[in-house]
Amino acid sequence: MIPRYWWRWSAEHGAPRAILRWRSWRRDPFAILLSGEQGLHDPYPLIDELRAEGGLRRTPLAYVTFEHAQVRAILRDNRFGVRPAITQDVPPPWKGLADRVAVPPNPVEPPSMLVLDPPEHTRMRKPVASAFTPRAIARLRDRVEVVTAELLDAMPSHGSVDLITDFAARVPIAIIAEMLGFPATDRELFLRWGDRVTPLLDIGTSWRTYRTALAAIESMDDYLAAHIAKLRERPGEDILSTLVTSGDLSLPELQASASLLMGAGFETTVNLIGNAIAALSAYPDQLALAQADPDLWPAVVEETLRFDPPVQTTARQTLEDVEIDGVRVRADSTVILSLAGANRDPAVFGDPHRFDITRPNAKDHVAFSSGIHSCLGASLARMEAVHALRALYERYPDLRLRGEPTRRNLFTLHGFEHMPVDLGPIARTTAPDDLAGAAHRG
Repeated sequence: MIPRYWWRWSAEHGAPRAILRWRSWRRDPFAILLSGEQGLHDPYPLIDELRAEGGLRRTPLAYVTFEHAQVRAILRDNRFGVRPAITQDVPPPWKGLADRVAVPPNPVEPPSMLVLDPPEHTRMRKPVASAFTPRAIARLRDRVEVVTAELLDAMPSHGSVDLITDFAARVPIAIIAEMLGFPATDRELFLRWGDRVTPLLDIGTSWRTYRTALAAIESMDDYLAAHIAKLRERPGEDILSTLVTSGDLSLPELQASASLLMGAGFETTVNLIGNAIAALSAYPDQLALAQADPDLWPAVVEETLRFDPPVQTTARQTLEDVEIDGVRVRADSTVILSLAGANRDPAVFGDPHRFDITRPNAKDHVAFSSGIHSCLGASLARMEAVHALRALYERYPDLRLRGEPTRRNLFTLHGFEHMPVDLGPIARTTAPDDLAGAAHRG
């Protein structure tokens, strides 16, 4: 396995990694941003510096833009695709050899719909979309309330907990695992696999991290194959059973879809909840507004998505020669789109570096992408985050961070690994049993 995958890593990550290190040494702000030398915890000063250079521009790795109008337009432009492209600066023989090295089905490689263009993307997405309709999300609300109440009941009054591992991660993993028919006892497996696979979304991942990720992918692949075989014999009412029994998708497509839904269904929401708590802690005046008016919790979530999006960047590939605001981009070129940069573009959002839950146009963010690849689970993530945050602060209104939270060592996915807090006393007006009972009653 190792020698074969090394060729793939060297072209996809090794060569870009070397370029980033060299450019970072030369103090190139874009290379510094991607490499994480600085800015992983607060990338926005670098993003502002890069946006000030203006519009779409060429870098040694790809074209890049930080402007809201360009990002939004490219996401909706059918002249751009998402087929993964090994960096064009790699010599053709090397690229050709790497392209022939197949890896097991996973969220970041074909046949995952994340990296497919129409018509394959349409065929893969359509049967999955039924699980995320407004009616389907509404049916999940009661279950989200129950899971949240159970997690809060397990927390100690006046105690200290890690809000990421003990709360923010537990809500979405429980819901998406149930949606896919996975046993509750196996949730920890997916948390561990997800933590090891997500670095593949970054540029220039180290060989050690890449090797660990592929080992996790192989384990997940074996698990999913066995799980799908069980569902063929005894299907349930979950979305994966529906996909299995329909016969519309092959086994690799089912595995890729399941791993993508599990990863996306968890990663976006855990980062969203954690980033919201961090923002509310930094802006107590905004927290006070939400606590005074519970109807503002959806606005908290929207402003968090704008202010500190869980997914910071995405990429597109030109399917033909394209001209964007006077810049000519050749076919098969990669364009990196900074969702975080677009969401803090001062041309669209006034005082963009302030967290303001009364912002009238917060929903103009592109945190969930746009166009045909907009996030399928956006409504679910919003609903989970709104309820989790509201319930958390209703139970523990005096919650305070305990020291500095630890950011994840990732660039594309932006969130926290650990967030220790002192919970403070339980609110007098809402006893734990009342919350749990209300949740169970719906």
